[in-house]
Amino acid sequence: MRVLVISDTHIPAVADKLPSIIEKEAKMSDCCLHTGDFISIEAFNELSSWVKIYGVLGNMDEIKLSGKVSYKQIIKLEQVKIAMIHGRGAPGGLIEYVNKEFAKNFSEIDIFVFGHSHLPLNEERDSKIYFNPGSPTDKMFAPYNSYGILDIEGKNIKRRIEKIG
Repeated sequence: MRVLVISDTHIPAVADKLPSIIEKEAKMSDCCLHTGDFISIEAFNELSSWVKIYGVLGNMDEIKLSGKVSYKQIIKLEQVKIAMIHGRGAPGGLIEYVNKEFAKNFSEIDIFVFGHSHLPLNEERDSKIYFNPGSPTDKMFAPYNSYGILDIEGKNIKRRIEKIG
């Protein structure tokens, strides 16, 4: 299973539309995880016309999105349990925030996927994976625009961050 992972698209606040590489990747993927800050329902609708979306609300998302995505969620793809949340507060404390938000289910989670900081992260700590795809449109706090790809087969996860441009 091929999974596109994006966050912090900020449409139309930062960009008018998603980069063309995101449309291409979406159409080659089985689904997309969007970890919040779509900003507009139009951005959600465009992305969902290309691929099935599992999404969560970001701190800047308009209220219309609350009927389409939740604050946080846990999904299972193949045999992998994925915890999704946007993030809050300072970028430096995001992993602690994520751990606190999923404390009840921590032991069953294989990978935590989040956004908010715009800074890509692909790291393993204490046998847990923490994955932030960065932002495909906004380089605030980040050296480049990016997105992520997860290749999931059974319980195995291959993961990578892709730079845009």
